[in-house]
Amino acid sequence: MSRYQAKIIATDQEALQVISACSTGAKVKISNIKYLASNKVFLLSLERTKIESDQKDKKVNSICRFDYIEKVKSKNINQKDQEKVLELIGIDYLKNNEVYEINLIFNNNAHIILITETIEARLEDQEVIEK
Repeated sequence: MSRYQAKIIATDQEALQVISACSTGAKVKISNIKYLASNKVFLLSLERTKIESDQKDKKVNSICRFDYIEKVKSKNINQKDQEKVLELIGIDYLKNNEVYEINLIFNNNAHIILITETIEARLEDQEVIEK
């Protein structure tokens, strides 16, 4: 059995859609959402299904990293409830004048908006979750 660990780098809309597809349905604990403002890095630790391979029954812990993030806004997310688990529905973006707004869309109408001048995102597997 291979220990293939995915690493997807996105610098455009098409690659961001691949990351979104691989992350759809992922579970994200609020305590695993971090914005490092001084580094302009936004991190999301998620538990996802390996849909990009023929291991659809495998769960994996992955890190989704966004670089060059100027500002972060959230809606319908209680940041004090650190144990709450959200389901990531998808990742989308729109261009607003000279900046991009990357939208992380979760269940229950919750979402996070990342403001950036460029798209630079990475999805990197960390470890397979053993049953």
